[in-house]
Amino acid sequence: MSQRVVIAGASGLIGRTLTDSLLADGIEVTTLVRREPQGPSEVRWLDGSPLDPSVLEGATAVVNLNGASIGRIPWTSSYKRTLVSSRLEATGVLAKSLRTLGDNAPAFVSASAIGYYGSVPGRELREDAGPGDGFLSDLCVEWEATARTAGSARVALLRTAPVVHPESVLKPLILLTRFGLSGPMGRGTQVWPWISLVDEVRAIRHVIDAQLEGPVNLSGPTRATANDLGFALARRMNRPYILRAPAWALRLGLGRDMADAVLLVDAHVVPAALEASGFTFTHTTVDEAVAAVIPAAP
Repeated sequence: MSQRVVIAGASGLIGRTLTDSLLADGIEVTTLVRREPQGPSEVRWLDGSPLDPSVLEGATAVVNLNGASIGRIPWTSSYKRTLVSSRLEATGVLAKSLRTLGDNAPAFVSASAIGYYGSVPGRELREDAGPGDGFLSDLCVEWEATARTAGSARVALLRTAPVVHPESVLKPLILLTRFGLSGPMGRGTQVWPWISLVDEVRAIRHVIDAQLEGPVNLSGPTRATANDLGFALARRMNRPYILRAPAWALRLGLGRDMADAVLLVDAHVVPAALEASGFTFTHTTVDEAVAAVIPAAP
């Protein structure tokens, strides 16, 4: 039986890689785009009109990866509204269309983030842990609640960790490291959740194939600190890792909300649902994830 997956947010790093992975295995992909479609596999949406449920009907799953980047700085009041609206609008439109299909709705695999948990030093955070405090936590709670309005559809919530890739969490770190300006962020000992791009895409496909539902932590299987990631990158690039950025300076430069939620966050997120369902990781340590995408300098 042929499979078809609908992807919203296919132009981003994860979306592009997921699309290529599915197509390579002969799985049909329909992408939802905000521009003029360039072929039969593309459907325009978010143009002020409801999404025709027939676009989703018969699909194996609908994967929702929409959302403005949290990596853009600064988080002005206007950009915070963009972070919220870009997630809730897209998720709401998809959920409404899926509700219309009733019991015939495909699975809804909708993005969320490990920001749901906030900063919780000294604890392992499995999927049954409650939400934290702060802007990102509140956003993730509302984002997930919107996804859960999809009626009879099976809903899986992808609580994704920062992806270790030059187009993601490594992008600003590579620039600092190249110029010898990298070092501990705040204490540097705070636990940073992470996942490789390869495993992010494999995990999304596993969520679909294993018919998982509810929250699923998409994070690497071994604990890593901010220093672990920074040292791993510096070693690959043969550069020093010595210049500390104090917490107060990060908050002053980036704003407290962003600094606390992205750089100073301390959250040991455990991929319990993935591992319990038989998923195995390609990259089991942050060093392996960095080595997979950063060539070793001479």
